[in-house]
Amino acid sequence: MPGSRGEHRGLVYWMERTVKELDKVRLSPDPDAVHDLRVAIRRCRSLAAVMEEVDPNAAWPKMRKLGRKLFRQLGELRDTQVLEEWVEKLGDEGDPVRATLSTNLKARETELRDAAIAVAAKFDEKAWRKLERGLQRRARMVPPDRLAAECLALERLEAARELHARAVRVEKARAWHELRIGVKRFRYTVESLLPAKYELWGDELKHVQDLLGEIHDLDVLSGTVTGAAATATEELRARWSGRIATERQKRIDTYRLLATGKTSLWQTWRQGLPEGRRLEAASMARLRVTTRALDERAARTSLVSRISMHLFDGLARVQASPTFQSRSLRKTMRAAARLHGIGRALDPHSPARAARDFLREMELPAGWTKSEWEIAAQVVRYQRGPLPQAKHKSYSRMGEADQKAVCVLAGVLRLARALRKCGFENPTGLRFEKSADAFVIHVPGLAVNEQAASRLASGKYLLETVLERPLILRAAPAVPKIVQLPRQQDEPPQTAVASD
Repeated sequence: MPGSRGEHRGLVYWMERTVKELDKVRLSPDPDAVHDLRVAIRRCRSLAAVMEEVDPNAAWPKMRKLGRKLFRQLGELRDTQVLEEWVEKLGDEGDPVRATLSTNLKARETELRDAAIAVAAKFDEKAWRKLERGLQRRARMVPPDRLAAECLALERLEAARELHARAVRVEKARAWHELRIGVKRFRYTVESLLPAKYELWGDELKHVQDLLGEIHDLDVLSGTVTGAAATATEELRARWSGRIATERQKRIDTYRLLATGKTSLWQTWRQGLPEGRRLEAASMARLRVTTRALDERAARTSLVSRISMHLFDGLARVQASPTFQSRSLRKTMRAAARLHGIGRALDPHSPARAARDFLREMELPAGWTKSEWEIAAQVVRYQRGPLPQAKHKSYSRMGEADQKAVCVLAGVLRLARALRKCGFENPTGLRFEKSADAFVIHVPGLAVNEQAASRLASGKYLLETVLERPLILRAAPAVPKIVQLPRQQDEPPQTAVASD
């Protein structure tokens, strides 16, 4: 394919490439043209599949569907062309099995070439270009070489590593085929979203994909030969079987050398992706993409999120509950607070339930356990509306400790939302005290009126119930905001105090 390795091959590149390669296939569907068009469509479909995980916009599956029929038709043609090459390579001159296979495959190739030309002619190029214009903006929500992109790549790496472990253990054709698909998905994600990493890993990823692709080709060829050699001599069938097995084993052995042991490529790739604190940051960046994609009131959600985290940390300082001492639950609190506003875009009539269901159907973000993610989803469900109850099925199936965590975190989020509705905007001024029989929160600039009192009573009810102690919210003097003053070049920054 044209283009330097240093060029960022993102969505727009591949969608435009698809149109260019389509013109070539319409003129002459030779093996190279077919291969290049399939590569372009596959990249588009793979990137769409990645983006769908963080952005459930209908245009992504629409784009994948638009290219599906052509992609599959080209796939059958390309597979036939590849099998012809293998037959020529492994068969001897005058071999009747080779002759039979070649005749059958050439006839099949002619049939598939005509079908591919017909499908290519009907491809809706106008709709494709329209989707490209719309998706160009959405694709920018995951900037290349940034944390969210690293998180998505890591998720595909971990999925492929599981397939690797299965393939090397059982060595069955299906397991190797699934590994090949997993490596493809990881490679295309790195290529599109982590171009700097692809500069380092591109050759290795292509080599591994080629090895796995050839293993798959040989497995398909084995089945094809079995049918064509049904009337051949036992010696001839054994010769074909032996040659295919030998070529297959060579590639498996090469793959094992590259992909097993302490210095394996899997280790190299994993070490180049986030771990520890950076993994947590990457995971949060991934979730922020979903917030940007779905949240219609992002500024409001951001404020509620900040208030929530100040409430969480303040209650941790006064030791309100062991829940507030858990680093894992603090991460869960951050995620739930960030995501709590996505429901309106999913179902305006039942936003909290729709948000929970959406999150539960998401691929598990890297760095999260199933238990942590379930708690986050349930917190988003109960941040408004009915309180969690035993009659609610998904909540009742949780363990007692997880149920309490849901109530505490949802209670914090409910209180944060109530404070925002009362006009509270500066969470940095919150102060917390613990008395003998209550927790006291001093809220700067809190409005004291009947409406605010009603909202706050409702907002703090769940948290008071689970903590088994009253929360007393007291108005405190408003904290002045610090604003940045404009400055001349080479002058040090200056600040001024602005009153509310």
